[in-house]
Amino acid sequence: MSVTINHQTNHITATNGSVTTDGRTGSNLIINGAMQVAQRGTSATGVTSDGYRTCDRWKVDVGSSDTGAWTVSQASDGPEGFSKSMKVECTTAKTDISADWRLVNIQQRFEGQNMTQTKFGTANAESLTVSFWVKSNKLGTYTMELANENASYRLSNTFSVNGSGVWEKKTVTVAGDTTHGFSSDNTPSLYLIFFLAASPNLSSGSLNTTWSNSTTGRVSGSNVNLADTVGNYFQITGVQLEVGDTATPFEHRSYGDELQRCQRYYQKSYPQAVAPSNSVVSGVEGPLAAHNAHTAYATTMQYPVVMRTNPTITFYANAGTSSVAGKWAYYNGSWNAVDSIGASSISDRWFTPSLTKMSGFTAQNVYLFSGNYVLDAEL
Repeated sequence: MSVTINHQTNHITATNGSVTTDGRTGSNLIINGAMQVAQRGTSATGVTSDGYRTCDRWKVDVGSSDTGAWTVSQASDGPEGFSKSMKVECTTAKTDISADWRLVNIQQRFEGQNMTQTKFGTANAESLTVSFWVKSNKLGTYTMELANENASYRLSNTFSVNGSGVWEKKTVTVAGDTTHGFSSDNTPSLYLIFFLAASPNLSSGSLNTTWSNSTTGRVSGSNVNLADTVGNYFQITGVQLEVGDTATPFEHRSYGDELQRCQRYYQKSYPQAVAPSNSVVSGVEGPLAAHNAHTAYATTMQYPVVMRTNPTITFYANAGTSSVAGKWAYYNGSWNAVDSIGASSISDRWFTPSLTKMSGFTAQNVYLFSGNYVLDAEL
């Protein structure tokens, strides 16, 4: 008896009653490749600096205003089988990006400890295959780069957008690097980058189609300049990175599964549909124990998912109280804003909010607090 099952990324072979797998179950190394999760909100306007915008795990690098201004959004369209995509649209044009080291790109970064299976740095280094869907009104050549940040080595390939405003699937396979591996820890090691525009010094040399430490050949000399006209846009979804030289069907994950993967890097106290803001009229509430007249400690905040590292914490007000931007409030017959808020015992699993007043707390009293927070442990 011989039975073979190939469904999505599940590959099972059974021969005479024995069952083996070829290792491709759960093969996609990308997190949020279908752009389902957008904890920060669904739109960011006037973007002139790099950062994580809208879709989780996807960083948008626009360098500075030297590359124009942008709207980054989670768009509610995609090719068949996808309901969301990430969209980058030019709102202030820059026809000539002449300043050195300026670029526009979309990227995802990976922890080194998740790259062990690539066997990079050994004689048996595996090929990597990237597949994705793109849509744009700017036709022409685009550059995709894989960068090993541990060794400052990178490899680039090009792909073309051939039709305006239509979804096109692209597949790029690159050879593994036998000379440089990845760090086996939680620091950033591999970057996957899609270049939408770049200054001449990044595209002046021969394109790095083999692993190299050259910076001048990172981007194709014929790469489009998405910044040259207001209204130019680039959309992407269904991004998959897998070990091997063959692209398999996209590995669809549930929203809940994808959200948990994203929360390793970014979490918030708000409901998932609510973008962090000081104007939201709701917040986390709980007991606040006064240590003395000046300091009180709130109940410890446990994270739903262990984070990559101890996060940076940003506090937000509950606009339904007398709290002020970036500060929490406590209830003592009426709502009162604290003078400052910080945290103690910060770890990858929890933190304890610490609220400070010049005076006003009564030692050993228990109050009610309210406010919101964001935890950031992005690569």
